Amino acid sequence: MASKMGRPLQIGAKKKIFSVSANLDGFPYPENTALASRLESLVRTNGGIPATIGVLHGIARIGLDPEELIELTASAGKPETKKLSRRDLGYILGLGMAGRSLNGGTTIAGTMALAHLAGIKVFATGGLGGVHRDGENSMDISADLTELGRTPVAVISSGCKSFLDISRTLEYLETQGVGVGTFADGRVGKADFPAFWTRDSDIPSPLMIQDENEAAAIIYAQHSLGLSTGMLFANPIPQKYSIAKSRMDTVMAQAIQDARASGFVGSDNTPFVLKRIRDLTGGQTVTANRALVEANVVRGAKVARELTKLQAARGGSIDR
Repeated sequence: MASKMGRPLQIGAKKKIFSVSANLDGFPYPENTALASRLESLVRTNGGIPATIGVLHGIARIGLDPEELIELTASAGKPETKKLSRRDLGYILGLGMAGRSLNGGTTIAGTMALAHLAGIKVFATGGLGGVHRDGENSMDISADLTELGRTPVAVISSGCKSFLDISRTLEYLETQGVGVGTFADGRVGKADFPAFWTRDSDIPSPLMIQDENEAAAIIYAQHSLGLSTGMLFANPIPQKYSIAKSRMDTVMAQAIQDARASGFVGSDNTPFVLKRIRDLTGGQTVTANRALVEANVVRGAKVARELTKLQAARGGSIDR
């Protein structure tokens, strides 16, 4: 589907098997451009075909060429560049069709919805959204969770962001029928569900996955059953970049308190908290963020590669 046909969705000419989002929270221009290019390179190096997803000039792009990638990432933070979840896609694409062209980076929910339209089954990102602390009262729950409950795309992330209520997030995903597993990453037996900047959360992962081959087999089985739910594969941050849980607990408590005092709620809450945490750690979380998203993309590319091999060995596509 191409824009010249009057459609608001454009899919690159090559078949895409793996997606990443152009929404790189915490990385201003030009850092976000360099990182986005590096992530695409890592996908290719590890046997995948990258499809960075975003909205450019009012058109949803499934796969950006280098010039488009630069243009979109350079527009980050500008008023005409929006943060797009599922609910926002019709709005921004409709405005594009009406002649008002805006740009946008997609959240996990927005990326999953677009990836599914393109037939992409594996998506890597940084950290999942979730149930915010005090979410039982505020009802501040990320649309990422409901998207996982209705869109059959496998998401690879470093768990959910540490300042969220991880226990309630996992409970919500269970209610949505979403399978959640954590890569063992050399560990034996049970392990914690990762908490973004730290490998430790004191919350056991529901399931453990040994390697990319197992993850690909799980995705294959899920699609073969015709189930419409997504899957979450948690990939812990590399050990050398993991920040001590005790330190992150202190920093996050301060950042959350500051957000409440400043009145940041809803979709504005996460960007404020991320920036505050970056400031309180002297930029250490930025280094950790870069390391974890690169590790997730490498892991995801390998999973997509193994899934492609499995499909070929089992007789082709598992699209239903």
